[in-house]
This record gives sequence, structure tokens and C-alpha cells, in this order.
Amino acid sequence: MANLLRERSLLALIGDEDTVTGLLLAGIGHIDTKQKSNFLIVDSKTPLATIEETFIEFTHRKDIAIVLINQHVADMIRQLVDEHDQAFPSVLEIPSKDHPYDPAKDSVLKRVQRLTGDYN
Repeated sequence: MANLLRERSLLALIGDEDTVTGLLLAGIGHIDTKQKSNFLIVDSKTPLATIEETFIEFTHRKDIAIVLINQHVADMIRQLVDEHDQAFPSVLEIPSKDHPYDPAKDSVLKRVQRLTGDYN
């Protein structure tokens, strides 16, 4: 278990420019020796395929513990987000400046509600 925790030491981020910039300023940015980063800035010109490929890549990397994704971006790839059922990396949906958080859409909260039988 300790070895697993040492391997998974990064946060990854898929989000709008403001969110990514803020978290990069907070120090989460990383580029490995193969020039692979742990973040993707999504704007109106970002192809859906790029978002999907990045999400799949981040959820399969062994050095990432948590994938943060703006909820409005997660909505674009909702099927992939909902299908991700592994503990590591955890996928957490976060709000953005221009898009409020909606708990009814959050994949983690939906999973908890299914487990507890609370469908309010």
C-alpha cells in the first residue's frame, strides 16, 4: 500500500483556463521526461476527442492519484466519467467561475447515493 501511495503522487486537471491557471499557480503542474503534462486547458475550440483521450490517459496513468475536472467539462464526456469506477485515480468534479456546481450531476455523489439508497 505504501508503494502505491508513493507512485500516485500527482493531481491531474482538465478544466477551463481560469481553473487550470489558478491550480498551476498553486503548484500542481508537472511535466515528465516524455513531455507529458498533468493538465489540459479546455476552451470552445478544444475537440471533444482530445478531452476524451486526455481523460482516459489520466485515469490510466500510475502517477496520478486524483483527476480534477470542471463539472461542465465532465458533462461533455459524462459517459466516460460515469464509467470510471476505480478508486485510483479518484475523479472529482469541481465548479468553475462561469459554471456553478450541480450536485445532481456529480458522479461521485450519484455513486454514494446508490450505495446508501438515498435518492433525494
